[in-house]
Amino acid sequence: MKQVTLLLFSFFIAFTATTAQARQTVSVDYMHGFDDIDGMRFAYRPLEQTLATDWFGDIKLYWEVSAVVWEYGENDTHSTSYGASLTPVFMKQISTLYDKYPVYIEAGIGASYIGDQKVAGKDIGSNYQFEDRLGVFVEINKKQHVALRYMHFSNGGFNNDNPGLDFLNLSYSYHF
Repeated sequence: MKQVTLLLFSFFIAFTATTAQARQTVSVDYMHGFDDIDGMRFAYRPLEQTLATDWFGDIKLYWEVSAVVWEYGENDTHSTSYGASLTPVFMKQISTLYDKYPVYIEAGIGASYIGDQKVAGKDIGSNYQFEDRLGVFVEINKKQHVALRYMHFSNGGFNNDNPGLDFLNLSYSYHF
């Protein structure tokens, strides 16, 4: 766990030092897993860029550092797992609600470290996982947005044990 903490701190320092002028974001997610795993996810986005593309027009790219805690089981079989991720995420505005609230889709694949190789009674094959996500979010105003995401953690078949972990997330983000 010390290695994960040191890695997250290093990314935080590197991104903060180079993007002091950038739009930064913090967020909190409630996660509900398909295997009755519940959790919380805390994230920091130190960097957001706009990319001009020929096919999709302007899209945004943000980098996110996150930490998760998952709870599973009843009191007599209860377990807790922790993880940390670094994920690049692409987002594109697709619509506007009531001509006032921009609606975006997002997609990303990142790298994760999960502290336990057994989560919710499943051998996930490795502590190292990929974090995949698809989501939709609504910008309430320039400082806040809410999102609904599907997230999947998997070792990508690098190990014979690869059941994956699937979650639906409800997220609140604050930009500063």
